[in-house]
Amino acid sequence: MIEIKVPELAESITEGTIAQWLKEVGEHVNQGEFIAELETDKVNVEIVAEHSGVIKEFKREPGDTVEVGEVIAVIDESGSASENTAEVESTPAPSTEKEVKETIPAAKEEKVVSSTDRPLASPAARKLAREKGIDLQQVSTTDPLGRVRKQDVESHGTKSTQAPSAPAAPAKKAPAAPVTSEDPTKPAERVKMSRRRQTIAKRLVESQQTAAMLTTFNEVDMTAVMEVRNRRKDAFVDKNGVKLGFMSFFTKAVVAALKQYPLLNAEIQGDELLIKKYYDIGCAVSTDEGLVVPVLRDADRLSFAGIERGIGELGKKARDNKLSIADLQGGTFTITNGGVFGSLMSTPILNAPQVGILGMHKIQWRPVAIDQERFENRPMMYIALSYDHRIVDGKEAVGFLVTVKNLLEDPENLLLEG
Repeated sequence: MIEIKVPELAESITEGTIAQWLKEVGEHVNQGEFIAELETDKVNVEIVAEHSGVIKEFKREPGDTVEVGEVIAVIDESGSASENTAEVESTPAPSTEKEVKETIPAAKEEKVVSSTDRPLASPAARKLAREKGIDLQQVSTTDPLGRVRKQDVESHGTKSTQAPSAPAAPAKKAPAAPVTSEDPTKPAERVKMSRRRQTIAKRLVESQQTAAMLTTFNEVDMTAVMEVRNRRKDAFVDKNGVKLGFMSFFTKAVVAALKQYPLLNAEIQGDELLIKKYYDIGCAVSTDEGLVVPVLRDADRLSFAGIERGIGELGKKARDNKLSIADLQGGTFTITNGGVFGSLMSTPILNAPQVGILGMHKIQWRPVAIDQERFENRPMMYIALSYDHRIVDGKEAVGFLVTVKNLLEDPENLLLEG
């Protein structure tokens, strides 16, 4: 018998939650096949069978919390087909026409599922299919390897809802929502938080409890940046194969400002400061599972195209639930953009142990005083810097934000300083 154990994940991750079993007891599994999906604090990982054989037992159930090294399943290397399969194979062949007719329906009901019948699918696709009650066997995909993706499940669900409906039946009273309060006139539903949402909640509270967080604001006239983008966007795409967005300008400005104010690129370790001389910028991405912050490595060494390409790839991996633990570790400073959702102003929360985070917001056309007599409508953006006042004073924080503002309002200077 071979024991299947929770593998080593990362130094900071010691446990996870079994999201689902990808195989069944009695089913044959080949070496290298995925047998379980494990939800950790940061990413979902799939546990691989290191030996071929038949699954004899699951030690834990979906939803159970398991620790690294814990035995969660047992595989019999010498095992054969499941008992259901054996029973079907050992059934005597029918000798009469009547027995044949009686046997056929039973055979249809006793469908034997082999390992090759199970479709390949990403963890995000399996999760969405479970939530929507969709059979992955019925979902078509355009992936060349036949792997069902999240968007395939979404499109399948849309097609199902658009399918011709049966003749209308007499209206029936809809069942009442689950009642969790004593007052039946106040329906409510109790939903268990996912492990990742629990972790996000815990980390945000810890960040506010352990850091002396303060936020300072400024505003940026985005006229010059927008003019450069409009003038260069077509040539930029033709040359680099990626669009010129705002994130590359902001990342360049942040890196230049961090070089001038290095304490915002540091962290506290006991009674010491670790001032980092590299610039791994976290880029907050909103996903169905919650907010994640993948890290753009060595942002100071990347061109505008390199930054746009790197952020685009990380964003896609986040939405497809394909981020690795390494993608989420070790950032030195974070940028978050609430403007994509229409936020005009906010106070972002620190991503501990980092001591600084920059919040971008919606570009809003507003009348701006050019001098004492003239006003012009300009595309303006509020920017916010939340910082840990334990090591960053107001002077450095305001200076950092003013530097970011000045660089964005003079893109030529940004190219030189960034």
